[in-house]
Parts: sequence; C-alpha cells; structure tokens
Amino acid sequence: MISGRGSNLQALIEAAANPGYPAQIVLVISDRPEAAGLTWAGRAGIPTQVIASRDRTAFAAAADRALRDTGAELVALAGFMRILDTGFVESWRNRLLNIHPSLLPAFPGLHPQRQALSAGVRFSGCTVHFVRPEVDRGPIVAQAVVAVGPEDDEASLSARILAAEHRLYPLAVRLFAQRRLQIVGERVAVGGWATAPAAVLLNPPESLVSVGG
Repeated sequence: MISGRGSNLQALIEAAANPGYPAQIVLVISDRPEAAGLTWAGRAGIPTQVIASRDRTAFAAAADRALRDTGAELVALAGFMRILDTGFVESWRNRLLNIHPSLLPAFPGLHPQRQALSAGVRFSGCTVHFVRPEVDRGPIVAQAVVAVGPEDDEASLSARILAAEHRLYPLAVRLFAQRRLQIVGERVAVGGWATAPAAVLLNPPESLVSVGG
C-alpha cells in the first residue's frame, strides 16, 4: 500500500524479481491516483487499485476486500501516509508491516529525521514493525542504523536512511515469508537468529581523540 513515489515498493519489486525470493507482490493499492509508485507497479506487471475514498471506514472496507480477493498473506505499507481504520489493523494483525525512518520507539510521527536532528542524536535509522492501532507502534522486526554527521541536514539524513530502508524492508518481508517471525507478547522472535553483530559503533569516532593531541 502506497501513497507516493514508491521507492520502497521498487525495492520490494526488485527483490521479488529474484527467483530465490520467497514472496511475490500480488497487488499494489494506493489512496492517491497520482502516486508515482503505481507506474513502478505497472511496469512490473503488478495489478494496481486506487481507493481514493477519504472516509476511513469505507477505504478500509474496500482495501480489505481487494486484498482478500488476491489471497494476500501480508500487507506491506510502503510510504502509505494515512492512518488506517482500527478494524482493518486488527483484522490484519501480525500480517501488516510498516517501515518508519527512525529507530523506533524514538521519533514516531511526522518528520522523524527533523526530530532526530533537533534532538542531537548521533545515530538514526529505520525500523520495520508490525502495525498496531497506535501510530508507529508495534513489535519491531528489524532495524538499520546510520550515523548522523555534523554536516547533516534533513535532506541528507533522509536520503541516507532511505538507502537503508531499501535494504531492510526486503529483508523483513523475506523473514515473514520464510515463517521465521514469531510474536511473543509484543516482541518478535526471529528463527535462526543466534547472535547480533559484534561491532560497536561510536559517533564521534575514537579517532577524533588524537586530533590536535
């Protein structure tokens, strides 16, 4: 489900084009007929549907019907900029993913990159999570981290996070399709994941200490 340019959709399309990828995209839904992502879907031969109703309940009913008609097992929100009806979220509970450009639970809502810069954080990133009725809340599936530099503005940080999103979202969908995600309470257990990366990232880096003696 998309609302705009569909760059994360394009990343998923490219991933799904690999014969070894365990998922396929059966439908792209947009709430905006002008969404550029519809063009990406069309070029890939993926069916699309525009549901332009501004009524939240009517939109949810139409989207739910369209998804179930395709036999979809997972809904991936990829730059979908509307708050979904609570009934829809609960109907697709634990089968509805979203990607957000911050390290949730930090900086939910609009303009998370601006929020991160205003807070002066040294790291930001993106999060794929299962959707709950509360905005940008839900069990976390995967995260990617990017460093925030002294020269960063909202545009540069957003671009770097977006590049990470394009790697993270296909990974999260792959794990779901492989049945490797289990929700325990409100945490996600990932089958086969035994260790975390060992690297410790410091920002500013330790090398800065030697500068100027």
